[in-house]
Amino acid sequence: MLRWHRRLVAGAWTYPHRRPGRPPLDEHLQQLIVRLARENPRWGYQRLKGELLGLGMRVSATAIRTTLRHHGLDPAPRRAGSNSTWRAFLHQQASGIVACDFFTIDTVWLKRLQVLVFIELDTRRVHLAGVTANPNGTWVTQQARNLLLGLDEQGRQLRFLVRDRDAKFCRSFDDVFGAEGIRVLRTPVRAPRANAFAERWIRTAREECLDWMLIVGRRHLERVLRVYVEHYNQHRPHRALELRAPASPADPNPARTVEDREAVVRRRDLLGGLLHEYRRAA
Repeated sequence: MLRWHRRLVAGAWTYPHRRPGRPPLDEHLQQLIVRLARENPRWGYQRLKGELLGLGMRVSATAIRTTLRHHGLDPAPRRAGSNSTWRAFLHQQASGIVACDFFTIDTVWLKRLQVLVFIELDTRRVHLAGVTANPNGTWVTQQARNLLLGLDEQGRQLRFLVRDRDAKFCRSFDDVFGAEGIRVLRTPVRAPRANAFAERWIRTAREECLDWMLIVGRRHLERVLRVYVEHYNQHRPHRALELRAPASPADPNPARTVEDREAVVRRRDLLGGLLHEYRRAA
């Protein structure tokens, strides 16, 4: 009787065991996170967080990391590094600054093509100037005129142009900007970090697109870059823009999200499935 009474008392004062911490994500959301990670093995935690945010699902990077580790998946590590002094200056003066740079692509026939790109530092919007095998002074100068014409139509005004000391940037190229009151800033010798924004975009374009394709010729490269630049500007979340795309309008109520996590998510394939864009089904 005493043993029975002790067990009765012990049972009456035993509280149910609850695991500490936040409750786990629901199964549907976990499956979506795993799906995005498996279909895009080069995406990191912040990239996945931005993609989910674009779908109306606010999930912390820690929860994404926990979910992927639980399923044995480990996204690519993030790398950082830039000149803090130059970076601080650019952040203070970002509005009205455009950076430009050339990079090269070798075709399957071993023909080298030159690509000129411009990037707005405040919005991170990229402008593809053109692709050529012979970037002479006439061609480069015309690309400068085209850029200013396009920005003028958008109501954008420039104050500075950042470029390196590449000999392809001739005097007439600088004169086009100088005639509009835009100051051309040349980076120091052998200082690629001074043009870090353009250099970083080129690295991103290579890692996410160009390094995974065989380019046949100039027209093929132009088509590929147009698709990628549109994807980058219109859809790809950017960490410096609070995980918004460069061309997307700022949300006046960033806390507003769609809570229907059971909605069907559709995938749109670009460049034969190399790039993926996700949207909710109507």
